[in-house]
Amino acid sequence: MRDFFGSMTGRVFLTLVIGIAAAALLAQWLAENERVHAVAQFRDSQALERAEEVIQTADVVAAPSRQAYLGVIHSRVLRLELGEAGAALAPVRSEFANALATRLGPAFQVASLVARPPACEQAHENGMGMGMGMGAGVGATPRTICEGAAVHLRDGQLLHLSMLPPRNPPGGPRRQLLTTTTGILFLLIIAILAYLVARMSTRPLKQLAQAAKDLGNDINHAPLVLAGASEIRQASAAFNAMQARIRQYIFQRTQMLAAITHDLQTPLTRLRLRLEKVADAELQERLIGDLSAMQAMVREGLDLARSMDTTEAMQALDLDSLLDSVCADAADAGQQVRLDGRAAMKLMGRPMAMRRCLSNLIDNALKYGQHANVTVERLVGAARVRIRDDGPGIAPEELARVFEPFYRVDTSRSRESGGTGLGLTIARNIAEQHGGSILLANHPQGGLEVTLMLPEYYAA
Repeated sequence: MRDFFGSMTGRVFLTLVIGIAAAALLAQWLAENERVHAVAQFRDSQALERAEEVIQTADVVAAPSRQAYLGVIHSRVLRLELGEAGAALAPVRSEFANALATRLGPAFQVASLVARPPACEQAHENGMGMGMGMGAGVGATPRTICEGAAVHLRDGQLLHLSMLPPRNPPGGPRRQLLTTTTGILFLLIIAILAYLVARMSTRPLKQLAQAAKDLGNDINHAPLVLAGASEIRQASAAFNAMQARIRQYIFQRTQMLAAITHDLQTPLTRLRLRLEKVADAELQERLIGDLSAMQAMVREGLDLARSMDTTEAMQALDLDSLLDSVCADAADAGQQVRLDGRAAMKLMGRPMAMRRCLSNLIDNALKYGQHANVTVERLVGAARVRIRDDGPGIAPEELARVFEPFYRVDTSRSRESGGTGLGLTIARNIAEQHGGSILLANHPQGGLEVTLMLPEYYAA
């Protein structure tokens, strides 16, 4: 999970979800508040209109029949009862009483009761609602009318009016459940859409990153397909052009070194023939030695250039068979080489390049340690090849520098032992082209240990 939110996809996904969800929740809250307010206002208006009609009807009904009429028109919201002349009235009318007086006109006298109607208290105990002022603004807690008023009819009769809340006020449990369910589904849809958008936005970056990795392993890797948005196509085209230029530079360098090597071989051969005619045997031997060193440097210089060339086709290789072959060739040449362990895995590589890499590492151990102990083992998704010698080792501060071209340490690892300083450089170039790595370390029991890590090949 931490890796996901640390990636570009996770960050874009999280940003979209938080932003859209916050905006959606705010919009939903405003809409729900406005809906509840509108419903409450509508119910208040309907209640007042109903109260006006009932009062005006009661006013025209004969006094002896009013009690029967009031008993008939009782409802769950509206109640009218004949009041006593001595009922306590409030000196200031409530908002509800004012609104009712406005609708009834001056023919009726409306006053507020000092005590709340008993029906209101009962409704409050039952959880049906509380009183509210008329015309509450947005943001007010939505409540339904539960008010009482005293109305004097034109003949002097006093009526007690009680407006009760509806049995299912706005925002009941069912409404809350529906709102919660809708919110969860809405957030789920937002999460899915945000993930798709994030993945669609970051996929081109992943493709470019993979293409750059493939380019490091294989300069002749197939170019990127020009697809997607215009910016993505433009970036892919620029990447393909860069790959073509790098491939051209490497090809030109390899061709140049090959031409130089070929042209140098002829005069060097003539020099060797002429050196055979030198009368001084000691001088002749020294000159022929220098000439051989020059020829070796020219050959390894060409090998170094070829180590960056990736024209050889990649194929699945059996690492155990390859190691057996390289070690057997060294043993046939009279070298002391021992191979232990098995990897039992395949790797994707270029046969000649991988053979050159392993040969250089084993030859390096044989040159400076007289024998090479090769150990191979399989790890999770990779193979580890360790090549140890019994030589003098390398100073810790020089372990990294030995990979530089033509670099030689000032010990027995020198030109007298046959090295030109290019063997490890070539081996590292080949290993990195195959997604591997090479590390050097001085073994606690003496000698140098070279560790070659190679990734396992998984068939598609």
